Amino acid sequence: QLQLVESGGGLVQTGGSLRLSCAASGRFFSSYATAWFRQAPGKEREFVAGINFSGSSTRYVDSVKGRFTIARDNALGMTYLQMNNLRPEDAAVYYCAAVRSPVGVPTEYDYWGQGTQVTVSS
Repeated sequence: QLQLVESGGGLVQTGGSLRLSCAASGRFFSSYATAWFRQAPGKEREFVAGINFSGSSTRYVDSVKGRFTIARDNALGMTYLQMNNLRPEDAAVYYCAAVRSPVGVPTEYDYWGQGTQVTVSS
């Protein structure tokens, strides 16, 4: 069992930056792949970025490549999403997710945080 708590959301102007953090509590965090998803009003939840259990492999949705960076610190049980050059279309509730996975960056996740709001003003 894993509990996830996101933080770091807020209001930022177009072109600005934010860093989201996800704190995991539970055992064997280093056995889990983690990811960030987002959901804007009226839209489906979308995969944004994922990282494998060791941090050696990452995957991003095309729209954030070159602007967002996912990272993790297994010793601290943390996953981060550095978001640069933010655009109005990045505004959404961002969710941290995790799944126990020995390889790669999965597409399905079992554990979810409560979400943190990101608002981008134009």
